[in-house]
Amino acid sequence: MVLINQTMVTGFILLGFSDLSLQVQRFLFVLILLFYILAVMGNLIVFTILTVDPVLHTPMYFFLRNLSFLEICFTTVTIPRTLANFFVEDRSISFLPCAFQMYFAFFFGSEEGVLLGIMAYDRYVAICNPLRYSTLMSNKKCVYLAVGSWMMCLVLQFGQITFILSLPFCKSNIIHHFFCDISPVLKLSCTDTYFNDIVRFAASVVFLLIPFLIILSSYIYIISTVLRMNSKDGISKAFSTCASHLTAVTLFYGTTMLVYLQPSVGYTDERIFAVIYCLINPMLNPLIYSLRSKEVKGALRRRMLEKMLLFRL
Repeated sequence: MVLINQTMVTGFILLGFSDLSLQVQRFLFVLILLFYILAVMGNLIVFTILTVDPVLHTPMYFFLRNLSFLEICFTTVTIPRTLANFFVEDRSISFLPCAFQMYFAFFFGSEEGVLLGIMAYDRYVAICNPLRYSTLMSNKKCVYLAVGSWMMCLVLQFGQITFILSLPFCKSNIIHHFFCDISPVLKLSCTDTYFNDIVRFAASVVFLLIPFLIILSSYIYIISTVLRMNSKDGISKAFSTCASHLTAVTLFYGTTMLVYLQPSVGYTDERIFAVIYCLINPMLNPLIYSLRSKEVKGALRRRMLEKMLLFRL
């Protein structure tokens, strides 16, 4: 069990969904397991197709491949332990694993916002500056953008988690959540968390607001350019190119606001929003990009045809 004394908590207990009825817990287990399998398999298929098919080795699909890899990692950080906790009475988690879970969950969530911003810039260059696209979005620059975004999130989120780890925890050791998220953990601190709240706000500006402004400004220019087009085919192609990305952006920022920018709500509502954020988005993103992309659907058909031919041989 987790050891607690009068001054400091040395570990936590993840409440998860244990306060709900047994029937509801069973239903949630099956639902979460199904969503997790679909999310991992869907993103793994998209990642594999984008990696092995040379036709899809373009900047847009390079960043989509990063996004698919990110979604696999993000769900795997939180969901397997959540599923295991449905079957154990001891839901304790020591301080260090909790810190790792907080760090990587927030790291992958932040990186998703940055990647969506980069993908919006890629769409802006493709539609508004097509003649300079190969120069502005060369393979080398795409790698620099991707590596730079991963490293920035890795380093800056490490600083935020370090500040949280320096806090004393002596109020309670029960986390009313199914994983170690920053907000419910901060509520357990027995000291003033004003500085940590400022750091969280600054992180939100860097990883959410700035990418959102990049996305917004990119699409303002894109819409302005599209409205000046004379070709209906060009307009249709431009909107179809951006539709999947806009859908992913809406899902990401919509659920992020529900989870992190909502007023104080009950623990059940908070967990429901978190399930949407941690599972529904990663599960839907492969469908959004594959169903709307003729190139991805074509690559899937080619690979399936190759497998069928090999199987017959």
